[in-house]
Amino acid sequence: MALKSWVESANGHPEFPLENLPLGRFRYRGEVHHGFAIGDFVFLESDRARAREALREGATSRDESRLIKQSDVEMLLPVDIGDYTDFYASINHATNVGSMFRPDNPLLPNYKWIPIGYHGRASSIVVSGTPFHRPKGQTRDDAEKPPVFGPTKRLDYELEVGIVIGKGNDLGDTIAIDRAEDHILGLCIVNDWSARDVQTWEYQPLGPFLAKNFATSMSPWIVTLDALAPFRIEAPVNDPPPLPYLSPPGALYDITLEVWLRSAKMREPMLVSRGNFRDMYWTIAQLVAHHASNGCNMRAGDLLASGTVSGTTKESRGCLLERTWRGTEPLELPSGEQRRFLEDGDEVIMRAYCEREGATRIGFGECRGTVLPPL
Repeated sequence: MALKSWVESANGHPEFPLENLPLGRFRYRGEVHHGFAIGDFVFLESDRARAREALREGATSRDESRLIKQSDVEMLLPVDIGDYTDFYASINHATNVGSMFRPDNPLLPNYKWIPIGYHGRASSIVVSGTPFHRPKGQTRDDAEKPPVFGPTKRLDYELEVGIVIGKGNDLGDTIAIDRAEDHILGLCIVNDWSARDVQTWEYQPLGPFLAKNFATSMSPWIVTLDALAPFRIEAPVNDPPPLPYLSPPGALYDITLEVWLRSAKMREPMLVSRGNFRDMYWTIAQLVAHHASNGCNMRAGDLLASGTVSGTTKESRGCLLERTWRGTEPLELPSGEQRRFLEDGDEVIMRAYCEREGATRIGFGECRGTVLPPL
């Protein structure tokens, strides 16, 4: 049975009912506050349990002075991010990308044994709605000629789920897999913007660098694992079974993820893909446990991203590299335009929500970003 709030817009709200209350940080009248989304408002409170009790229908007091319309605030990054790690946890994505570059050997032999990741750039993580300029970098399309430096021609988005660390571990210590979720504050949406032509030239032998560190967008709300509990799915044991420190794998989460695209010529955005976080190969508990398995000290506010979330169908692929199959199958937009990769003026909108029979639907808000011309 759905919980009731005295905040009328929360009752039946598709994203922020009383069951959700995601944490955010925002600026209002020149001051920075923490609070929770409830319906069309934010509620000024630092403790989620107290907020839920204060907002419940029949609460002993209704402090409307702590309610602010979301339209009246400037959303900020929800936490101070000290470190950022991006994983590669979708086997569908890894297989698709691998088949483009290594048709005879798409999935490398280490994939089913170790969660692959790289350390990203925390300073260039921006909150949803922040535009960014098309990045420049080295590319080499002709193997017979030297590389050139200039704006990327193959700019892409990557639909990902972010994992925000709430409790860290000491340097040299580890995080056991069965305690890993206790270290997680919650989940959010992440867009790991990527310059594919730069990435192709630079990634060997050490992996992504300038192709990904120019901007990463993050949604402003952190949805707690308590709110996601009704949508928790016990993960199957993979084949081959993971090593003991990554077993049992923990939970997957039934989160629908969407990508919408709007060009400068379009009034309304177009749905490009719809996938689900339950299709991931590695779980969030395995990502956290593996990250700390060598004694790396995780810290509150660290952001881990899942890597591109892709399903088994064309419509569930979470980036344009896959969706257009490296540009060979361009998208046809309602405006009559085509897209192989992103053009200047394009806006990418990512959305996430959970729903199932017998549970109240909850959402994550949006993660938006617009591509500006290069400087």
